[in-house]
Amino acid sequence: MSQRDRLIIFSRYPQPGKAKTRLIPALGAEAAANLQRQMTEHTLAQVSLLAAKQPLATEIWFAAGDAPDEQGVRLMQDWLGSRWNYVPQGAGDLGDRMAQAFAAAFATGAASVVTIGTDCPGLNAARMAQAFRSLQDHDLVLGPATDGGYYLIGLRRSVAELFVGIAWSTDRVFSQTMTIAQNLGLTIATLEQLTDIDRPEDLPVWEAVRAKSACHWLKAKPGSISVIIPALNEAAMIQGVLRSLQQQPVEVIVVDGGSQDDTVALAQTEASLQAPLGGIKIITAAPGRAKQLNAGAAIATGEILLFLHADTRLPPDFPALVQQALEGGAIAGAFALRINAALPGLRLVEWGVNWRSRRLQLPYGDQAIFLPAALFHAMGGFAELPIMEDFELVRRLQKRGRIATVEAPVLTSGRRWQKLGVFKTTLMNQGAIVAYSLGVSTDRIAQWYRGK
Repeated sequence: MSQRDRLIIFSRYPQPGKAKTRLIPALGAEAAANLQRQMTEHTLAQVSLLAAKQPLATEIWFAAGDAPDEQGVRLMQDWLGSRWNYVPQGAGDLGDRMAQAFAAAFATGAASVVTIGTDCPGLNAARMAQAFRSLQDHDLVLGPATDGGYYLIGLRRSVAELFVGIAWSTDRVFSQTMTIAQNLGLTIATLEQLTDIDRPEDLPVWEAVRAKSACHWLKAKPGSISVIIPALNEAAMIQGVLRSLQQQPVEVIVVDGGSQDDTVALAQTEASLQAPLGGIKIITAAPGRAKQLNAGAAIATGEILLFLHADTRLPPDFPALVQQALEGGAIAGAFALRINAALPGLRLVEWGVNWRSRRLQLPYGDQAIFLPAALFHAMGGFAELPIMEDFELVRRLQKRGRIATVEAPVLTSGRRWQKLGVFKTTLMNQGAIVAYSLGVSTDRIAQWYRGK
């Protein structure tokens, strides 16, 4: 890794009892861990905005309790996806670990390094960019926190002395660091003072940030819809799904993951035929449904994102139904399911899927998940897992609000049920969910599920 600007994020896997421990007496272990999860996702959404505007290498230095390093990396990847570079935090106190991170970054070619945590919701992309600009003519940049610590530190070279003799987790951290820096003759820039969320009295700051973000994606009336279709060897289906969207007031984005058949050529043919109606965007991305979905979302211009499988057809009036669901107070939604096959047992499968979606608010990808684009990006998009990416996204959405099920159903192909049988397909689907819930790695689940 040799990007000139390097951003290092210190975080922790949100394991109940190990995360945000100072808040456990007020919130409980589970809620404190959920807070850790939410604040990390919030921070990474801001990092993504920064990375979209300037060249930036990013590393997440993580702690994962007692998990071995390799298992910790898998836990982090299952949580946040594979787009980030994960580095296990070393031994020692916070100062030792930060000194190690800075030394490693400069040893691998970085010219400016900024290190942040995930406890400061006011630290946005603009302030991170300001920190990197400050390092153009200062040796050190610090973001002071209201509790006497700092939420950001940046350097142009490794200065190990800055992390020695500091009374960590006290109100003297910032002042002690400033004294050391001045004694070393470093030129210093400081950012605006912000609040870390470490104590119960800090929680209103986080709630205010959450409320402001929620208003951003909920108060604005939904407008245009971007329909994102991941495709891989879907020559038999791609024209049908694109024709089903003809005449609809939506943006359509096909994201091909390296098809070896005529998927792209057929999509291009359909795009040329529909060009007078607004056209269809066709892009390529690395294989993997989550990566393809994220790539489509990155170029989408609609205020609402709708993720549609190539073998699924939406109800004719879906734009109005999507807008009604979101204007009715849901933060996201999906459609009821119908399966386009007459095999015995499929009607029972449909009933179970629709019951789960309505009662448990757990729709899956076949049901065309939709949500505001601002919310999707604030959450960091799909975790780039080899499987279960839709389940993982919905589980995160559940913690933010209600997920609606639109009664008008989508019609999805019965090809998998016809190929494997209703019982085996259902067993495999439920087995994947159980395995994921028990902590089995998504790589192993994908190998089993796909018969590899």
